[in-house]
Amino acid sequence: MALIGVLGAGTWGMALARMLSNSDHDVTVWSAIEKEIDDLSMNRTHPHLPGMVIPDEIKFTKDIREACTDKDIIIFAVPSVFVRSTTKAAREYIKEGQIIVDVAKGIEPGTLLTMTEVIADELGKAVKLVALSGPTHAEEVAKDLPTTIVSACDDLETAEFVQDVFMNTCMRVYTNPDRKGIELCGALKNVMALASGISAGLGYGDNTKAALITRGMAEITRLGRKMGCLERTFYGLAGIGDLIVTATSVHSRNNRCGYLIGQGMSVEDAIKEVGMVVEGINAIPAAVTLARQYDIDMPLIMAVDSVVNHGEDPAEAVRKLMSRDKRNEIL
Repeated sequence: MALIGVLGAGTWGMALARMLSNSDHDVTVWSAIEKEIDDLSMNRTHPHLPGMVIPDEIKFTKDIREACTDKDIIIFAVPSVFVRSTTKAAREYIKEGQIIVDVAKGIEPGTLLTMTEVIADELGKAVKLVALSGPTHAEEVAKDLPTTIVSACDDLETAEFVQDVFMNTCMRVYTNPDRKGIELCGALKNVMALASGISAGLGYGDNTKAALITRGMAEITRLGRKMGCLERTFYGLAGIGDLIVTATSVHSRNNRCGYLIGQGMSVEDAIKEVGMVVEGINAIPAAVTLARQYDIDMPLIMAVDSVVNHGEDPAEAVRKLMSRDKRNEIL
């Protein structure tokens, strides 16, 4: 049995908390939103995970110290924009050598740090950082549907420890040493899922969606190689696997938000309609900066930025993409 603290009580944090508790681990969940803790503790249900019953064994706390002290693993499950502030709040309670598992997906604007790098930067102490990522919608994990995920850490022993804790008959966990590549996939696939949703909102079909997924992963892979990541990572579960599920699933917030934008809704109204954090929107500025910094051609990323942040008509953005100079697919 592992002692686990979960920072963040959103859908992903709670789906994992339930799964880990049902695997006989000791789980404590913290949220910065006190009402959220009160509601979850009292009702034992989550408003965005209908049908999921929260085990009585899961403890809820409003004290971040309780969620961080004497834990084998601390899971960061807050939205990417809150990873730094949460790390700052938890810093004095996190010991040297602590295993921290980040499940948030994003790149911090300005610093261009991945989420585990943000945690390391803010903590300023030696900890063991793992990125846990893959094609894993919380709605399906909450129903114990078969799911696969990747435990990424350059220290194999730590990656395997997390693998052992999270693995059960419903969750199959693989290891990968390429933590940066895994995190890059997790952040940028959300932008591509926005593109997929926009195309569906415009009335385009499966041919378009397949093209977006394939060429989108080509863009992400080009950037990843330039940044020193392992190319094989992008063809794995946290790469093409996560992109497929995020760009096609009814559970995908990014896909849903893009669909509404493609239908003509403003970005602000689309985000409100989704009702939860749309990580692809948050990832666009860093994605654009990385493309320019590493001099990588990323036309889909730039097209999504043009629509979301500069008000370009989605249909016009598609026309420009389809009118680009011809090129070789492989070179």
